[in-house]
Amino acid sequence: MLKMDKSKGKTRFAWASLMLAIVLVVAGCGSGGDSGSKKENWISIEDRYTPDPETPAWKLDKKEETTELTWYVNADWWNTDFGKDVVTKKIKEDLNINIKFITGDDTKLNTFFAGGDMPDLITTFDSNSPVVQKAATWALPLNDLAEKYDPHFNKVAAQDTLNWFQLKDGKTYGYPNYSNTQADYDSGNIPAKTAFIIRKDVYEALGKPSMGTPEEFRAALTDIKQKFPQLIPFGFNSIGEGTGSLGDVLQDFIGVPLEDENSGFYNRNLDEDYLTWVKTLNTVYRDGAISDDSFADDGTAFEEKVKAGKYATILLDGTPQQGGNLQSFASANPGKEYIAIDGPQSTVGHAPTLNQSGITGWMISFITKSNADPAKSIQLFTYLLSEEGQMLMNYGIEGETYQVNADGTVAFLPAVKELQLNNPDTFKKDYRMGEFMFFGHDRHKALSQDAFPDAIKQMQEWGRGKLVPHFILENINPDQGTPEARALSAINTKWNTTLVSMIRAKDDGQFESILNEYKSFLEGNSWDKIVDIRNEKMKANKEKLGL
Repeated sequence: MLKMDKSKGKTRFAWASLMLAIVLVVAGCGSGGDSGSKKENWISIEDRYTPDPETPAWKLDKKEETTELTWYVNADWWNTDFGKDVVTKKIKEDLNINIKFITGDDTKLNTFFAGGDMPDLITTFDSNSPVVQKAATWALPLNDLAEKYDPHFNKVAAQDTLNWFQLKDGKTYGYPNYSNTQADYDSGNIPAKTAFIIRKDVYEALGKPSMGTPEEFRAALTDIKQKFPQLIPFGFNSIGEGTGSLGDVLQDFIGVPLEDENSGFYNRNLDEDYLTWVKTLNTVYRDGAISDDSFADDGTAFEEKVKAGKYATILLDGTPQQGGNLQSFASANPGKEYIAIDGPQSTVGHAPTLNQSGITGWMISFITKSNADPAKSIQLFTYLLSEEGQMLMNYGIEGETYQVNADGTVAFLPAVKELQLNNPDTFKKDYRMGEFMFFGHDRHKALSQDAFPDAIKQMQEWGRGKLVPHFILENINPDQGTPEARALSAINTKWNTTLVSMIRAKDDGQFESILNEYKSFLEGNSWDKIVDIRNEKMKANKEKLGL
C-alpha cells in the first residue's frame, strides 16, 4: 500500500512544509539525535504490578485512576471519537483509559516540536520524514518500554518489523500497521490489491478475448468502443500529482524487474517492456479508447464512474478501497459485475510482481517522552497488537458481534451483517470494526468472508500467488532536505507529466521526443548521485533483512 490512496495521499509533504519540518524538528529536538535531549517520564510501577513476559501488563495493572492520554494523528480525516462505539468502548474498559484524539496536518505536527507541548502519543505516516528519522530525540524506545513495563510486547510485535524501524542507536521508536514481513507473504494470507478488471457483460459479449499482448489489448478496446459506445473502454486510477495506476502499478503488473543485473537500482520507468506498453496506451489513446477526462478526474470522480460502471475495463490499484463502489454496481447490476482477467502481460515473458504495503506499512505510532503514563501506553500497544486486540478491531466482541464457526472461520452475527450490507454509516458509527486500525494487519482479515465485500473476492483470488515483496526498494530515496532529495522531487514531477504526455502524444515522433526530453532531464538533475544513494540504501535493506 505504498502508493497512496485517498487517505494516504493526504500525507504528502510540499516543499514548503518539508523545509519547515526540518527547521522545526531540528529546533525542537536538539542536535545530534541525542535521546536525552528531552526529559523522559520513566514513572515507577512498583505499586501497580510486576512485569511478566507471559502475561500482558494490562491484565496485571492495578491502577484505579483512569489514565488520560492525548493522541495526535497526522491526518485530518481521522475519526476522533473514543469510547462510543463497540471497539473503542471495549478498549476503554479493558485498559481503564480515556483517549482524546487530536488531528491535523504537517504544519500542526510541527507546532508540537516547536512549542514543546507534546501529546502522549503521535501517529504519522511518512517513514522518510525528519520527524520519524529523528524519533530518538522526542519518542521513547519501544525496546526499553517493553523491558521496563511490558515484556509481553515482544511476544506480539513482529521482530522483523522492529528490526526494520531500528534507528542508528539500535533501538526502535515507532511501530507501523499493515507491516507485511516475508513470513506474511509466505503465508498466503495477504490478498492482492491490484487487478485488471472488465465488466462481465462486456467480456462475454466480446467472446472473452485475450488482452495479453499489445495487439490483443488494442483490438479488444477497439471492439469495446464500437459495441459499447456509452462506456469508456479503458480506465485507471486518478492521476492527481502521481501516475495513477499507469506507473509503478503497471510495471508491477507486467513484472518489470525490481533491480538490475548487478543487484543495483534499476530505472523501471525506462524499461523497454514497460515502454512498449506505454506506446500501446498511446496508440489506444489515439484510437479514442482512453478519455481525456481520465487524466483530469480526481479520486471522487473516478470512484463515481466505478460505482456507475462507466468503465468497460480498469487497471485498478486498491481493490479494497473501491470495494464499496464495486459492490454497489454489482448489487444493482447482476451479470454486469466487474471481474479480474489476466489483461496486459509482459512482452518478454516476465510474471507479475504485484506489490502490497511492504514491511514499512502505513501509519507509524510513537510514545513520546512527554507521555503521562508510558507504562499504560506500551500496554495499549501490546493490547492492540495481540490476538485479542486484533479480533476486537476487526470483528468486535465474540457472541455480541461475531461468532467463530466450527472450521475456525469468523462470521458477523446476522443483525451485524445486515447493518454492514445495508446501513454502512450506522455500522461504522456504532461498531467501528475495521476502522480503528493503528496496528491492523491483513492476516486477521483472512479469518472471515465478511472482511471484504463479495465484489472483490474474485479479484483477490485472481491475484493469489502474484504478490512479490518489494522490500529492497522501500525507503531508498535520498534523505529529505538534501540536494539529491530536491532533485528527485523535480524528477518525479517531470516523470508524472512525461508519462501523461507520452500517452497523449499525437504521433510516434512526439512520443519519442517527450521521452528523450525526460532522459535529458535526468542527466541535468543529479540522477547519478541519486542512483548511488539508492544503491547504498538497497544494500543496507538487504543487510537489515538478511537477504
